[in-house]
Amino acid sequence: MTTFNRVPSLMARAGTASALTLAAVGGSIVAPGMATEAAAATPGMKALKVAASKKGAPYQWGATGPRRFDCSGLTLYSFKKAGKKLPRTAAQQYNKTRHIPAKNRQAGDLVFFHSGSRVYHVGIYAGGNKIWHAPKTGDVVKLQKIWTKNVWYGRVR
Repeated sequence: MTTFNRVPSLMARAGTASALTLAAVGGSIVAPGMATEAAAATPGMKALKVAASKKGAPYQWGATGPRRFDCSGLTLYSFKKAGKKLPRTAAQQYNKTRHIPAKNRQAGDLVFFHSGSRVYHVGIYAGGNKIWHAPKTGDVVKLQKIWTKNVWYGRVR
């Protein structure tokens, strides 16, 4: 079955899930750099799917879901659903991951935003230089382009 035939059936089964998540976990390569079916079974890919399913959930400082999230609360919740335990804050999560160079990043890796040596924000890499994250008060969980070069990447073990 070709990718073009699979996507509509995946879209129908997924309901409101995002097209990017379907591309990332759908089992076929639909765009350069998107994951294959084997990769979809990784904890990072499972967490990515969970985060995408929370699209539109309101930001709330200190919230860890399932209806409201702050940035590290979303990553904690998503990886917990994928069977992995993470600490509570973005900085603690950075210290718990295997650090990887940008050239080796993959969908499902964590993206840590930093100022100097201080980590202040985290999201889940979705491919295409975009992340799923809970940005700030007054905003919602969403897919957004990475807006700065001051990021580090970590893979949950």
